[in-house]
Amino acid sequence: MNFNNLLWEQDGKVAIVSFNRPQAMNALNLETLEELERVIWKVANDNSIGVLILTGSGGKAFVGGADIAELRALESSIEGVALCRRAQGIAAGLEEMGKPVIAAINGFALGGGLELALACDIRLAADTARVGLPEISLGIIPGNGGTQRLARLVGKGLAKYLIFTGSHLTAQEALELGIVEKVYPAGELLGKAKELAAKLAKCAPVALAMAKRAINIGLDTDLATACAMEAYLFGIAAGTEDAKEGTGAFLDKRQPQFIGR
Repeated sequence: MNFNNLLWEQDGKVAIVSFNRPQAMNALNLETLEELERVIWKVANDNSIGVLILTGSGGKAFVGGADIAELRALESSIEGVALCRRAQGIAAGLEEMGKPVIAAINGFALGGGLELALACDIRLAADTARVGLPEISLGIIPGNGGTQRLARLVGKGLAKYLIFTGSHLTAQEALELGIVEKVYPAGELLGKAKELAAKLAKCAPVALAMAKRAINIGLDTDLATACAMEAYLFGIAAGTEDAKEGTGAFLDKRQPQFIGR
């Protein structure tokens, strides 16, 4: 796939997409968002891809935030709402995709960059990374799900503190707060992300999709409803050929060969 602002690589069943506007700290402009939409559609619908990794090029930033010049050019509240809804749809596409999405945060992930990472399933960070939602310093607020996903991760009070103050967190601080799952030396980050992605790519695709859906939806409903939905999704997974292969391989003491159905 060819893009102006993204780099595409596929290694087996793992797709690696790098934000590639290093001269602008990989800031998200409209063209980049449009290209990311194409990536999401491609990954979601291509059976040769099992896992998506998002990272940044240039070594300094994952995504440094939104394109400030484009924000400055907004002429009305209506345009602001439209921009946010467009970006929110892209983040939802990552969150709802039936395949794991890993954010390899290799530098600054601020504003819209952290919001995209929050929509991913697993966040790995370089020890040099810095994350935050500093929109308040621009006279605006996070608009791509940041107020909602951050609060769900760290709790209402801490989310308010971080958003009201626009604080930047180190990778270690983000790890301690549960914003990222693992921190690695910068030179090891992408290799560790690829290692994890390769492991996930060997799993049964339907089971991964059902597990992701159960967790994402279940946290937003009551426990009884969530458990009933879990049972339904378990039933879907249990009825697949992969379930028969997985249980058979366990009993036969061999590695399973999943086919995605």
